[in-house]
Amino acid sequence: MSRNAPSGDPRPPGRWVHAWASAPQPTAPDNMPPAPFTRAGLVLADATLRQTVRPSTGGDRIRLRFSNAFGGAPLPLTAVTAALPAGGRAGVAAVEPGSVRPVTFRGRSSVVVPVGAQVVSDPLDLPVAAGADLTVTVFLADGQASDSITSHPGSRTTSHLLAGDHAGADDLPGATSTDHWYFLSGVEVWSERAASAVVTLGDSLTDGRGSTTNGNDRWPDRLSARLRSHPATADVAVLNQGIGGNGVVSEGIGPTALARLDRDVLAQTGVAWLVVFEGVNDICTTAATAEAQERVVEDLCAAYEQIVVRAHAHGIAVYGATLAPLGGNEAYDDPDGHREASRQAVNGWIRAGGVFDAVLDFDAAARDPRDHRRLLPAYDDGDHLHLTPAGYRALADAVPLELFERRS
Repeated sequence: MSRNAPSGDPRPPGRWVHAWASAPQPTAPDNMPPAPFTRAGLVLADATLRQTVRPSTGGDRIRLRFSNAFGGAPLPLTAVTAALPAGGRAGVAAVEPGSVRPVTFRGRSSVVVPVGAQVVSDPLDLPVAAGADLTVTVFLADGQASDSITSHPGSRTTSHLLAGDHAGADDLPGATSTDHWYFLSGVEVWSERAASAVVTLGDSLTDGRGSTTNGNDRWPDRLSARLRSHPATADVAVLNQGIGGNGVVSEGIGPTALARLDRDVLAQTGVAWLVVFEGVNDICTTAATAEAQERVVEDLCAAYEQIVVRAHAHGIAVYGATLAPLGGNEAYDDPDGHREASRQAVNGWIRAGGVFDAVLDFDAAARDPRDHRRLLPAYDDGDHLHLTPAGYRALADAVPLELFERRS
């Protein structure tokens, strides 16, 4: 038996691998659960929270991970269930009748997640197909006694809130909807085929701003579908660790990429590859002067090198993605072109620097061939920075699948 096998499991050797992940973030006031589920110093008391997620690889046994990384008090989860959503659809409040399964933690139905920590559930026998949605429901009898909680605001997926204990219910009539994820940070599957995962580390372009709510059409979603359709990569999971407004070294939304690398990449199970597609926020929140921009280019390249060194120490291959165009964006594109020059300098370094194990040229995939400073109009969500679903598909289509083939 593999030393990674669940205790007492008679099945052939295998291992746990993350099939879905979401980067934990501090929750801004406008992203807290809607009234009446947020009160001063208390969140989600006597409340049921139902969320859907899409594991990118399948298995017949799962584990759930819950994070209290940014909570200001212990997080008491009174009851947790997993189920299959009605019609297999993302963002719905109903589940398939008879599919609800109780989730336990060392055999108990409840658990308290300490401040700054996470918990992993016991293994649960619940077959989940690759690319199929999963419903996770949590009841919090006492709520979390803090104004600070952990979430992922950019879920692009609808969650549902209802007063009382409905963790085992097939539907939540009258529930309040909100397009955020709370507390849930990972789903693992038990793989007997030695599945592996790729983490996509990025900002709002990876988190999916401009994609369709409940449509799962971010570029990591599109990449996952392509990998599943290719026999040599069908068991590769894609873990989206994008945070809107995030920076690599500069303060933005959420911890910087350097600060969250250990938790959001290296601590994920089964990771064999990392794609880094981040840096535009560092460039564009830095003053638009030649001196300041020269410094941020140097800082970014040094940070990329640090990410590669730290990932390589864990046997993870790192692929660098060039930064997409920003020409015409009102907030980021300065009249003198200093930030565009920095983007071009960073992209030139990524392409020719020899630091990454491979380069994904997202700049070339997304730009207008008539004006390389700008996105192709069909890919432009309207702000000249974020992409449409067609643009995200173009990024995914630009990724060579052979980069994720395991070689003996």
